[in-house]
Amino acid sequence: MAYLVGRIASSVVLAFAVATIVFLALHLVPGDPAELLLSTGGISPDPAAVAELRERLGLDRPLHVQYLGFLTGLLRGDLGRSLVDDYSVAAEIALRLPRTLELIAAGTIIALAVGVPAGTYAAVHAGGAFDRIMSGVMALLMAVPVFVLGTLLILLLAQTLKLMPAGGFVPFWRDPGQHLLLLSLPALVIGKGLVAIVFRMTRASVLDILPRDHVRTARAKGLAEGRVLRAHVVRNAFGPVLTVLGLHMGSLLGGTVLVEYVFNWPGLSTPLIRAVEGRDYPMVVGIVLTVSGLFLLINLVVDLLYAALDPRVRAG
Repeated sequence: MAYLVGRIASSVVLAFAVATIVFLALHLVPGDPAELLLSTGGISPDPAAVAELRERLGLDRPLHVQYLGFLTGLLRGDLGRSLVDDYSVAAEIALRLPRTLELIAAGTIIALAVGVPAGTYAAVHAGGAFDRIMSGVMALLMAVPVFVLGTLLILLLAQTLKLMPAGGFVPFWRDPGQHLLLLSLPALVIGKGLVAIVFRMTRASVLDILPRDHVRTARAKGLAEGRVLRAHVVRNAFGPVLTVLGLHMGSLLGGTVLVEYVFNWPGLSTPLIRAVEGRDYPMVVGIVLTVSGLFLLINLVVDLLYAALDPRVRAG
C-alpha cells in the first residue's frame, strides 16, 4: 500500500510540474503572446485585436491570478475554447482521444504478441538461424521511420496489391470488420519500433535468467521445458520488459501523430496539426497536457504491474 500511495503521489507531483511548465512557457516566450498568435507574414496585428485576444485569454490579469485560474480550470476539466472554431478544447479531445488510445493499445498488443515469444525463442536458440535473422529484422524495423514504413505499406498493400484500404476511419459500432481492417495497418506501423524493443529486451532478460539456479532446479525436477519457460523464465523476464515498455511509451505517443496523419486516422493528430498551423494556443496546450498526462498514467500503470510481478519492488 505504501508503494502504491508513493507512486500515485509522485505522479500527481509530476503532473503538477508539467502543467506549471506548460503555463510558464507561454509567458517566457519573448514578446506578447497575443501579438505572436495574431502575427502573420511579419505584419503587425491591429492593436485592438491584440487587446481583445489578451482579454479573452486572460493575459491582462496578474500572473499569479492567471496561474490560479489555469490550475482551477484543469481541475474542473476546462481547457478553454479553440481560437479557430470556438469549440470546447476538452470536448474535442474527449472525442478524439479514444481513437488515439485505441491505436496505441493495438500497437502495444502487437508488440507484446510478437516480441515476447520471438525474443524468448531467440534466447533459447541463441546463435541459431532464427536468432540471427530476427535480430537483423528488428534492427531494420528500428531504423525505418514510421512515415516511411506507412507510405511503403500503403503503396504495396493498398495501391499495388489492393489487399487493404489505404486509410480512413469507420466507427466500430457501424462496421466492426471494416473498423478493425482500417486499424490494422496503422497499428502495425505504430507498433513496429516497439516490437523491436520488446524483442531485444525479452531476449536479453531470458538469456540472463536461463542459467540461474532456480531454472536448473526446475529442470532437474523433471518439469516440462514449456512449463519451465512459462513459469520460471518468462514470468521473471517480463518485469524488465514492462519497464522498458513504459519508458518508450513517450516515443509511441509522439509517433501516433505521424501515423494518424499518413493513414487519415481521426485521432489527436488532426486538431493538433490544425492548431499549430492556426496558432490555436488553447488547443495546443490542451493536447500537450493530455499527452503528458497519458505518459505519466502509462508509466504509473507499468510501475504497478512491475510491483505486482516482483514483490521485492514493493518491499523496497
